[in-house]
Amino acid sequence: MEEPAAEQPVEPREDTRQEDFAQHLREIRELFARQKRVETLVHNQDMPRHELVEQLVHKQNEAELARKLEHLHAADIAYILEALPLDERLMVWDLVKAERDGEILIELSDAVRESLIETMEHHELKAAAEQLDADELADLAPDLPSEVMEDVFRSLDTEERERLRAAMSYDEDAVGALMDFDMVTVRADVTLEVVQRYLRRFDELPDQFDQLFVIDRDDHLEGVLPITALLINDPETEVAAVMRKDALSLHPEDNAETAAQAFERYDLVSAPVVSAGGKLIGRVTVDAVLDYIREAAEADQLAHAGLKEEEDIFAPVMDSVKNRWAWLAINLVTAFIASRVIGAFEGSIEKLVALAALMPIVAGIGGNSGNQTITMIVRAIALGQVGQDSERRLYRKELKVALINGLAWGGLLGIIAWWLYGDWRLGAVMTAAMTLNLMVAAAVGVAIPMTLQKLGRDPAVGGSVMVTAVTDSGGFFIFLGLATLFLL
Repeated sequence: MEEPAAEQPVEPREDTRQEDFAQHLREIRELFARQKRVETLVHNQDMPRHELVEQLVHKQNEAELARKLEHLHAADIAYILEALPLDERLMVWDLVKAERDGEILIELSDAVRESLIETMEHHELKAAAEQLDADELADLAPDLPSEVMEDVFRSLDTEERERLRAAMSYDEDAVGALMDFDMVTVRADVTLEVVQRYLRRFDELPDQFDQLFVIDRDDHLEGVLPITALLINDPETEVAAVMRKDALSLHPEDNAETAAQAFERYDLVSAPVVSAGGKLIGRVTVDAVLDYIREAAEADQLAHAGLKEEEDIFAPVMDSVKNRWAWLAINLVTAFIASRVIGAFEGSIEKLVALAALMPIVAGIGGNSGNQTITMIVRAIALGQVGQDSERRLYRKELKVALINGLAWGGLLGIIAWWLYGDWRLGAVMTAAMTLNLMVAAAVGVAIPMTLQKLGRDPAVGGSVMVTAVTDSGGFFIFLGLATLFLL
């Protein structure tokens, strides 16, 4: 049986995770607002030693703010930092105890983390990085200057250095990137009583600790010992008799999304990670999987809107401009194309003004329908429910849905148009245009994510922008074209 690794002292966590994050933020903002009010009042008073009084007031507010931060969990502080303007963010960051820098940086979004790292000195970054485990350091490494990482790498012992090198070698979408090395291993030939005595020697057990990993003398995984089996069976029973040999194990090269689906399907808390030769090299826990799912969902949401990356809402103006300009430029081109489609039918619109009032309805509902379709397809791709053999079936199904919706809602709008303008032919054109544009939207909603997937791209990237572009131009062309043919 292996000896327990020396545990680093960890500050006791208070029950702040159950508190309302928004309440913490309101309190911090109130402290800043109060400080500004008092400093303004002091500044406007006619009294000697203005600067000294202002400094005293500022120090008092800083002390109160520091006391507040001291009792907050790292995740709460990260949430507060992300919600504050840059000047207040830096003030809060300066008041955080240096020994907590590393754990807070890990909790921050990439954009906000970069803004804070830019303000830190070399020695501060090195000290923050040295507070982290190898798997956490691998997450932070891409944002740190290379010279800082070199110093940190040299400061690690041989085992930690190998772990860090391994963690950094995996793609961010691989199981190896989610893996940690904090686990408890036992042998199959010892009794449960020995295991219980062994666990009592630890000062603190790993997070999400629901099972021990059973290995042989060469570190090959033989099975897992659930905590429940350890507690309810006779202490004299050997581990081999109660361990599970059929437990799910992962490989570091496995897709993280597939692992996340396995955690959801089998209600896992943790799972062992083994090498190609069957050696236990780490584990994946449910909290790491949840973080991955959340980050992937946020990335998909941003990509759907045409944003390249997560954006700090208080970032400098030019940084935000650079993040948003590409798809805005594409949108500008598509909007110009739509305007030229309308321009080609200026004569028709002049003769029948009702067309100008009705054509945005056709384009708008088509865009909404297309976005519904593309959202469903992207979700199905993410869950692994769609293969190349499903493409034709999806086209048929979505076109049928669009046909029924088009006839139903297009028919309703056609009746309304007939009633408003007294021309049944206009109502018929409205119905036909709505039906055709919804079918175009359905086809495009399937085609865009499926094509992006075939090209090895993110199926969600810019989907809503492209669908809206097609349904706008297509809707205008179909509606105005039919009106020109049948009404004029």
